[in-house]
Amino acid sequence: MQGTAWPELRLEAWKDTYATLHMWTQIVGKVRLALSPRINHWWEVPLYVNAVGLTTSAIPYKQLVFEIQFNFLEHRLTIAICDGQQRVLQLRPQSVAAFYAEFMSALHSLGIDVHIWPMPVEVPNPIRFDRDTEHASYDPEYAQRFWRILTLVDPVFKEFRGRFVGKHSPIHFFWGSFDLASTRFSGRRAPERKDADPITREAYSHEVISAGFWPGGGDVKGAAFYTYAAPEPAGFKTAQVRPEKAFYSPLGEFLLMYDDVRQSTEPEKLLMEFLQSTYEAGANLGNWPRAELERSK
Repeated sequence: MQGTAWPELRLEAWKDTYATLHMWTQIVGKVRLALSPRINHWWEVPLYVNAVGLTTSAIPYKQLVFEIQFNFLEHRLTIAICDGQQRVLQLRPQSVAAFYAEFMSALHSLGIDVHIWPMPVEVPNPIRFDRDTEHASYDPEYAQRFWRILTLVDPVFKEFRGRFVGKHSPIHFFWGSFDLASTRFSGRRAPERKDADPITREAYSHEVISAGFWPGGGDVKGAAFYTYAAPEPAGFKTAQVRPEKAFYSPLGEFLLMYDDVRQSTEPEKLLMEFLQSTYEAGANLGNWPRAELERSK
C-alpha cells in the first residue's frame, strides 16, 4: 500500500454513522464472544480487517463453523456457514433495534440459536440493542473510508509486530472500544489490579505496551494513534518520543493525530516511527528484556 493516499476522516462528518456502526459491530462481536472458546486476554472477542471489510473469522457452532462479515465495498453483512448456506443483510440507514432484529432472525433462519447480552459495553449512556432507535445512521462513503484507513494501518501494525519475537497479540479490531490494536508483552506478570472488573483484570494480567488506531471521541476531537504502557513505568509520560507532533494525553497514553500522519509525505514511515519510539520508551523505562524479545535483524 506504499504511496496510497490516506483518506480524510473528520469526526464531525461521520459521528452518527460511527455511533451506529459501533453498535452493529458490538452485536456481531457478541455472537463471536458467546460461541468461541475463551482465549487469554479476550483474544476470542475481536474482529479482523480483511479485503472487503471486517470479519469474525470462523466461529464454531455444533459440528459446523460459520463466519460473519461486514462488506464495506458492497455494503452488506454476510453470514456464511461451511455447509453452503448463507444470509445477506444490506447495510443501510436503519436503527440499531431494526438491525438487531433482522440479524438475529437471519441467524435463527440458519439454525444458529445464540443468546447474547443485549447491552452495549464501553460507551456512555448505553441503550439496549433491541430498544435503540436513537442510532440509525449509515453513510456508505464514510463507512468505506474508515475501513480503507484500517487496510492502510493494518499492514504497518503487522510489520511492527514482525519485529518482535516475544508474546504479541494478533492485530485485531476490538468492537468494545472500536479500535484496531496491537499489544506486546514483556513476559512478566503485572501487579494485580484488586479493584478491577474481570475483563480488565484478564486484559492486564501481564505487563503490556499496547498501540492502536481509534476514530476519536470525547476530548479527542479526531482520529488518532495511541500507545500506552500497563503498568505505566515512572518517567513514561515525560519521555521524548517521535515524531515531534506526538504528545502525552490526559487519557494516560501517547497520541499522534491521524491527520498528522495522513498529511505526511511518508505516512507509513511516520506511523512506524511513532510505534517504535513509544514502545522503546515504555520498554526501556520498564526494564523489559529487549534483547530476548526483539529480532536482531
